[in-house]
Amino acid sequence: QVQLEDSGGGLVQAGGSLRLSCAASGGTVSSYRMGWFRRPPGKEREFVAGISWSGSTDYLDSVRGRFTISRDNAKNTVYLQMISLKPEDTAVYYCAATRRSVGRDPTQFFSWGQGTQVTVSS
Repeated sequence: QVQLEDSGGGLVQAGGSLRLSCAASGGTVSSYRMGWFRRPPGKEREFVAGISWSGSTDYLDSVRGRFTISRDNAKNTVYLQMISLKPEDTAVYYCAATRRSVGRDPTQFFSWGQGTQVTVSS
């Protein structure tokens, strides 16, 4: 079963950028639909972005145009490039894998990274 390790979080000022990485082992990221989720303080986990094995992408409306999900098959890694960050983007971010071709329901994802904290100061 694929195992995922998130990294790249940190503290940035509003308007700044970060790139999150999700390194996979025990499986290839190109074999799954990969997603990024986040859990803001005191809130439920929510879908942020997804990329299918065909390369099609899907985004939460509030991040579309600011966040970009991508995949490097040679490095077996998925990325989330985040620009123009806002304080409301503050959350723990998780990558996850599913065998389903579509969907945002976190219960459909079977493997999760440990999470990486992103804090955006105003």
